[in-house]
Amino acid sequence: MSSILAIDQGTTSSRAIVFRPDISIAAVAQQEFPQHFPASGWVEHEPEDIWSSTVATCREALEKAGLKARDIAAIGITNQRETTVVWDRATGKAIHRAIVWQDRRTADVCAKLKGEGHEPVIAQKTGLIIDPYFSGTKVAWMLDHVPGARERAERGELLFGTVDCYLMWRLTGGKSHVTDATNASRTLLFNIHTGQWDDELLKIIRVPRSMLPEVKDSSAQFGETVPDLFGGAIAISGVAGDQQAATIGQACFEPGMIKSTYGTGCFALLNTGTTPVVSKNKLLTTIAYQLGGKRTYALEGSIFVAGSAVQWLRDGLGIIKEAAETGPLADRSDPTQSVYLVPSFVGMGAPYWNPNVRGALFGLTRNTGPAELAHAALESVCYQTYDLWAAMRADWPEAVAAKTVLRVDGGMTASDWTMQRLADLLDAPVDRPSILETTALGAAYLAGLHAGVYPEPKKFADNWRLERRFKPAMSAATRERKLKGWASAVRGVLASDEGEG
Repeated sequence: MSSILAIDQGTTSSRAIVFRPDISIAAVAQQEFPQHFPASGWVEHEPEDIWSSTVATCREALEKAGLKARDIAAIGITNQRETTVVWDRATGKAIHRAIVWQDRRTADVCAKLKGEGHEPVIAQKTGLIIDPYFSGTKVAWMLDHVPGARERAERGELLFGTVDCYLMWRLTGGKSHVTDATNASRTLLFNIHTGQWDDELLKIIRVPRSMLPEVKDSSAQFGETVPDLFGGAIAISGVAGDQQAATIGQACFEPGMIKSTYGTGCFALLNTGTTPVVSKNKLLTTIAYQLGGKRTYALEGSIFVAGSAVQWLRDGLGIIKEAAETGPLADRSDPTQSVYLVPSFVGMGAPYWNPNVRGALFGLTRNTGPAELAHAALESVCYQTYDLWAAMRADWPEAVAAKTVLRVDGGMTASDWTMQRLADLLDAPVDRPSILETTALGAAYLAGLHAGVYPEPKKFADNWRLERRFKPAMSAATRERKLKGWASAVRGVLASDEGEG
């Protein structure tokens, strides 16, 4: 009984990975599930799809590894963070599809909250800005738009949870309504300084306290699975939102360490230790992890479109058949062209936070073709990372002193072309680890730490292994020219928003 089962419930698929005691991978199972786009800017998931794909992948991973429930010391869960589920306390049935983190339907509500002057108190208590991205306004939207929901919530009949919480409720047969501090810190309802749900925030955003889960450490006893799911009860003892889990999987336990994850979006987290740093550049202050009742904080920059820019090339434009083609294609692009893609398909994240702008291409010529578009799509991810990097260094000067190396993970890091361009534009080393499954590994570590399978953070950090370091090789003049062109393209997109004046 010494392996760990990690559930990695993501935006487009659910995955289960069995980790051995030496953190090597015994088995992986993955299942995609449908995305629903009922209106412009709306993104939804069917909660039953999230649940059934999670159970199916767990069973498949256990079978592939040749293991039974009794061989698993604990389950760790990591999840798409702000995606919101509201369900019936008695039946477990969701009252509406899950509203996904990318969804922008509450932009008007957020504008109203800002107009009423609530942003300072919300920012001070949560470390977040008022934006449709976070869970709070999504919960309120469901209560206001599903007939009778608000009344039922007031009567204590409905529960709210992020995906981790919903899964644990289902896995434990409704016994555990729990979450961890990292997921709670993404709701707009949680005070990151006191570590508690906040009555003032609940009142402002109009969410009844009775709906909320209990908040625990990231490594804790969250409950046990119903025996008939996996042929025996398994303890759930590690939980963290995906980006925080990746930070842990990358062993970024020391202040000044930074990781960037490239999935559907891109998320960079800078560990700031026990000090919550207030950003002057629209970065988020968030909880990186909470162990033994002690919170460690991070500055986070969120980019909404990274890997999904490559999906757009594949599914929207049809110029590639699979993601792996983009690097070699970009390599063949015309070096005399300067094509910029600002991929703000669902608004812009940090450090701009404008939900209204949409994407644009700049610098097109008659000779622009698939290679130049692939080049622009991959480069857009690097430019956006640069913007986050620059904002972090401005907010927390200690990051400059730390001579920062960027640790990277996620699907896009498989592209050598993109990682080299990232090192070039940051003018800093980019480290790719030998285990790219860092998000799942982080969840597994938290579970294994509580179960006694894995050692304390410092010893765990010694296991981190480098697969390849990308060193900057671009001239300062070229870098400056390219960054100037990007800044100009971003200004163009921002100017297109009517709200800009």
